Amino acid sequence: MRLRFSRGVITIAIIVVVLAVGISVGLFHLLKKTKPLAVPEAHCTVRTPLGERYLDFEQAEISATIAAVAARRRLPERALVIAYATALQESKIYNLPWGDRDSVGVFQQRESQGWGTKKQLMDPVYATNKFFAALEKVKNYRKIPVAEAAQEVQRSAGGYAYADHEEEAKLLAAAFTGRVPRAVHCWYPPGKKTPAPQPRTAEARKQLARALGSTAVTSERRGWLIAAWSVSHAQKYALRQVGYAGATWKNDMALENWQTGGKAGTTQVELS
Repeated sequence: MRLRFSRGVITIAIIVVVLAVGISVGLFHLLKKTKPLAVPEAHCTVRTPLGERYLDFEQAEISATIAAVAARRRLPERALVIAYATALQESKIYNLPWGDRDSVGVFQQRESQGWGTKKQLMDPVYATNKFFAALEKVKNYRKIPVAEAAQEVQRSAGGYAYADHEEEAKLLAAAFTGRVPRAVHCWYPPGKKTPAPQPRTAEARKQLARALGSTAVTSERRGWLIAAWSVSHAQKYALRQVGYAGATWKNDMALENWQTGGKAGTTQVELS
C-alpha cells in the first residue's frame, strides 16, 4: 500500500527539521562560548612526531628526572628508551611504595636483592642511577632488543612484556631529552590562596642540579631538557612561566602549547 502525504504535512515536517537544525547549531555555539563548570585536573601532554601521550604530574616529574640522570651520566638516548620501557611495565612511571614481595619504586627494585634500602629506592634519582649503573654492565645494550636489555637488568619473570612499551618509551625519550623542542606542556589549577604561592625557583634549580649535576645550558638540546624538567615540576614548585629559546610556557588552561615570544634566549632557562 502506498502512503500519500498532503503538502501541508510535508511543509510542517520541513519546518520541524529546520528548527531542530537551528536549535542544535545554536546550542553548539553557546556551549563553545560557555566556560566548563568542572575544572579539569592537573595534567601534562607530551607531543612529538611519534604521537601524543598524557601524563599526570607524578609521571611527568619522574620521566623528567630519569632523563636528567641519563644526561648526567652521558648516556645515549637508547639507554633512556630502555629505562622508560622498564618503568612503564613495572610501575607505569609511578613511585610505588609497594610491589611484589619487597619491590618498591619506579623500577620495582628489591632491597633483598641488593638494590638499596627501601628509603633509597623510593628516591627516583637514586633508583634511576642504580638502574643505569646495572644497564651499563649489560654487554651491547645499545644494539640488543630493548626488552632483552631491560630483562638483563631486572631479571623479571615476564621480561618479554618490556617490548610492549618500546614505542611509547621512544616518544617520551624524544621529548624529555630535549631532542624535540616544546614537547612537554603541563597545566595545574592555580588554587584559591591569597596571596598566591610564590614560585620557588631556587628550590627547583637545586633539585634539578641533584639529578642533572650542572644546570648550565651548554647546548640547545640540553636547554630543552631543562625546560621540560621545569615544566614537569611546575606544580611542585609553583612555577607559572618557563622561557627558553624565544618560546614561553605559561600555566594557562586556555593554552595547549608553548607560545612563540618572550625574552628568554638560549643561554639560560628562565623560571618565574
